[in-house]
Amino acid sequence: MGGIGRTLLCALAWAGLAGAATAQPISSAVKQETWSVAGLDAPAQMVVDHWGIAHIFAASSRDAFFLQGYNAARDRLWQIDLWRKRGLGRLAASLGPSYVAQDRAARLFLYRGDMAAEWAAYAPGARESVEAFAAGVNAYVAEVNAGKRPLPVEFKLTASKPEMWAAQDIVRIRSHALVSNVSSEVARAQVACAAGLPADRLRRKLEPAHTTQVPAGLDPCVVPPDVLKDYLLATEQVSFEAMATGGRKAELSPQVQLAQAMEAYQAEGSNNWVIAPSRTATGRPILANDPHRQVGVPSLRYIVQLNAPDLDIIGAGEPSLPGVSFGHNGQIAWGLTIFYIDQEDLYVYDTTGDTYRYKGALEPMKVVHETIEVKGEAPRDVTLKFTRHGPVIDETPGHAFALRTVWTQPGASGYFGSSRLWRAKSWADFKAGQEAWGVPPLNLVFAEAGGDIGWSAAGLTPSRPNWDGLMPVPGDGRYEWAGMMPQSQLPALHNPPKGFVATANQMNLPADYPPGKVIGYEWADRSRITRIEEVLGGLPKATLADSMALQTDAHDALSRRTIALLKPLSSPDPDVQKALDLLRAWDNDETTGSTAAAIYQVWVANHLGHTVVTAAVPQAARTLVGSGSLDGVVTWLEGPEAAPARDGLLLSSLTAAVADLKRGLGPDMANWTWGRLHHASFDPAAAVLADHQLARQMGTGALEVPGSAQSPRAATYRPSDFTQTAGASVRLVMDVGAWDNSVAVNTPGQSGDPFSVHYRDLFPLWASGAYVPLDFSRAAVERDAELVVKLEPAR
Repeated sequence: MGGIGRTLLCALAWAGLAGAATAQPISSAVKQETWSVAGLDAPAQMVVDHWGIAHIFAASSRDAFFLQGYNAARDRLWQIDLWRKRGLGRLAASLGPSYVAQDRAARLFLYRGDMAAEWAAYAPGARESVEAFAAGVNAYVAEVNAGKRPLPVEFKLTASKPEMWAAQDIVRIRSHALVSNVSSEVARAQVACAAGLPADRLRRKLEPAHTTQVPAGLDPCVVPPDVLKDYLLATEQVSFEAMATGGRKAELSPQVQLAQAMEAYQAEGSNNWVIAPSRTATGRPILANDPHRQVGVPSLRYIVQLNAPDLDIIGAGEPSLPGVSFGHNGQIAWGLTIFYIDQEDLYVYDTTGDTYRYKGALEPMKVVHETIEVKGEAPRDVTLKFTRHGPVIDETPGHAFALRTVWTQPGASGYFGSSRLWRAKSWADFKAGQEAWGVPPLNLVFAEAGGDIGWSAAGLTPSRPNWDGLMPVPGDGRYEWAGMMPQSQLPALHNPPKGFVATANQMNLPADYPPGKVIGYEWADRSRITRIEEVLGGLPKATLADSMALQTDAHDALSRRTIALLKPLSSPDPDVQKALDLLRAWDNDETTGSTAAAIYQVWVANHLGHTVVTAAVPQAARTLVGSGSLDGVVTWLEGPEAAPARDGLLLSSLTAAVADLKRGLGPDMANWTWGRLHHASFDPAAAVLADHQLARQMGTGALEVPGSAQSPRAATYRPSDFTQTAGASVRLVMDVGAWDNSVAVNTPGQSGDPFSVHYRDLFPLWASGAYVPLDFSRAAVERDAELVVKLEPAR
């Protein structure tokens, strides 16, 4: 289209926007500004509501995505700039030589395939949305560099500046997306080497029930303890400890690093559910979603609305990506949780120099030389090696180790498969989007304004014809993926008879799912889904308030099984006996005021697992197994093997927990409340570089929080001090069809600027289980406006 035609269409569209805006005049109490933005094609408007949520009204979808990038930079420039530098391996250029190793590791996992195939894997027009988004980020960065906008404080603390973006940067970065299960493969190999595979049963429970075997040709003892060093470097958050200490950074043992990586991944859960009109008070579907990730400041997620003539979406997503990952478009709503497809394998090779044995011959590695810019020093030349299976992540004399992962496939940019859902209108559209999904692997739930609901698993699924994927395998050609399983073969439900469907990362393969189709064996325990299904099944006419309450529910279903084991026990120690009585009388709700919850969590977090592992696992493997998984430990205690020692193990571990609580909270049990131990307190990584006053400004302070990893609230904590480390990154409850009734809450706020009112304003609401409106219609958005910005193209 010629320039005149495009300008005319934009002008007509803006006239419509302006007309809508004047239908209900904006209050004179609302702050109003006009901004001139280079790169914007036509006039637009951005309304920021009282909770910091931006609603962008543009004359074209191109301008909507452009302004999304511009606004993401306005609110989260430090966060998204660091995301890009970390993912591309460009930290050292801004932060110095301490980051060269992390940069090299990140570059091992960049997408290096055909970019035409990469762009084609997403929705039509997805490339244009990414290009517009990157251009919007660059427009804001240019204003910062020109002194027209303030430089965020973190750049001053690190003496660095933001960089310009290229569109392909956004999709080539893979190391931010969640995949599994290489860390568990390595742990299982190390346990097998130390004490045999049976010793691994307490570390991770397998579902469906399965007996693992060491793959033919694999010696698990050749897998080095630090084989995942580069992988963990590439996927970890950026630390500023070395900058704060003059280059010194505490080095953890490989076993501790591996254990922390597995704990962090297992905390990356989520809940979602969708309820049919027949089971709601309004006769409209309800869709609820609260993805669980590591919690911190600024928030991982960002809520935004984009409105254009051919686009109207609202929801949450990563601030560094265009569009939204989950939310609604005025016709359908969708949500997501992790569905544990096994998308990784560690390959072990016999090597001679830079060649490896494959199908009886020596095959050369692909060797790539790259240069890493280093702030204040000469550039460093680094070498990256690749086999036919993927990047080489470690080498020892005579062996090499490479990671095969779906990250190398076109379309595996994290969460960007949602681009196919932005304009979906029906179950058929939703299924088409599901069947083209990449990563992370998801349970996608769906609801349509006409009443349809459904669920489908989604994600790239390697087909392993001759092994289970639970251990490393020789890279000699005997263990090859037979492509990807067709996503049409993944399980799905459309309008289920019971009137709702819920997921919480549990093993939810149907009982009749073909056993030959290996999806994965490592799932979350059933504690959250048990409680969710109990509550939803008991609500004949569910309301939005019911879903809000369920998202923040602190009931621990797994504790019922654990405490049932205590039924026959008694103790001569009066304090231990009182603890037993409190636990047996407990309602299993982990409220902040509960003494029983405090006793239970101290017991299971720091004593029960270690006691059982010491009794049941050979000494050589105990450090690797750690305290085990709670579900695995309880399952073992419930079985006949534990019967002779069960009561003694339970009583001795509980006695130790009571002694712990006495030391920490004093002798009076009335003071042993869960809230005194369990709290949320977020501090950004860069705060270690700030002075005391600024560091306090950058933190959120501490708030008591209920729940645990086993409650629907999913308040995972660090056992050493019970500080919450993971949980709901954002919560959405949507009234499908009456969209302005929908609610949401982010944490701790929408802004990444420590001096903004929207930096931590949502934190108390999130901690207490409160919500804010998720306005969608123009009238509702303007009713709750705090700031209205008229955006004009720079001339």
